[in-house]
Amino acid sequence: MAKTQSSAGKAGKNNKKFKKRERKNVPFGLVFVQASFNNTIVTITDQTGNTVSWKSSGSLGFRGSRKGTPFAAQQAAVNAATAARDHGMRSVDVRVSGPGSGRESAIRALAAAGLEVRSIRDVTPMPHNGCRPPKRRRV
Repeated sequence: MAKTQSSAGKAGKNNKKFKKRERKNVPFGLVFVQASFNNTIVTITDQTGNTVSWKSSGSLGFRGSRKGTPFAAQQAAVNAATAARDHGMRSVDVRVSGPGSGRESAIRALAAAGLEVRSIRDVTPMPHNGCRPPKRRRV
């Protein structure tokens, strides 16, 4: 009798239910391209800012100085766009931030991957006179 109970208990433990990743239906979204000199991060969100998909040059396996190249930014944008298109995304507004070399190539890759780019905005933070400079050096 004890054997049947223990075997029944084991069978109950193996009934793990994995939640399927649901496919959202998001026809319109925002793309944030953060292009620094060292890396490029492409984040695709819905209109409220919830992330649908993201990719970075580093997450694709590029290492060192290759992460900052336009080719790495292009690959990151294509991979993020295909993942977003699986969620039903068709058109996007693009916000580009940073001075990196992957800015233009990421936007071109988004359009080539099948997303309609409706607008492009540069949201790079610019100082309105910035921090106070260090004091003059006296020699």
